[in-house]
Amino acid sequence: MTKKVTFDSEVSENLLVALQEAQAKFGYLSPALMIELARSLDVPVNEVYGVASFYSFLNIKPLGRNIIRICRSVPCYLKENHAIIETVEREIGIKPGETSHDSRFSFELTNCIGLCDRAPAMLVNSDVHVDLTPSKILQILQSYK
Repeated sequence: MTKKVTFDSEVSENLLVALQEAQAKFGYLSPALMIELARSLDVPVNEVYGVASFYSFLNIKPLGRNIIRICRSVPCYLKENHAIIETVEREIGIKPGETSHDSRFSFELTNCIGLCDRAPAMLVNSDVHVDLTPSKILQILQSYK
């Protein structure tokens, strides 16, 4: 006989809110922090880790002061986001998924950020940048020094 697994949306909603609040306070979600959240919400640690690692705007490792997120959705791809990605890589010296040695930048690729009509698009921290070109990237990055 198999046990039926149920999904409690209220617990999951509380977990997501708790993870967002913890990240805002501590900068990222460390293993110790996820264990503590699991205990306080009375949910399994693997569920906390699963949610934390699933959402691209939740961080399970320390990131730089400025987090660059470039959209990799189809509209951005069709508007040649690869040129934007290459320009960012060249200018800050790191590839997607990395953080600069001075912790000034972290570089991430993310799924749709809801700006398809202004593709290609990116976020730097919570600042929106749209209709990007390689020359715009240079100007944008200068403002985050």
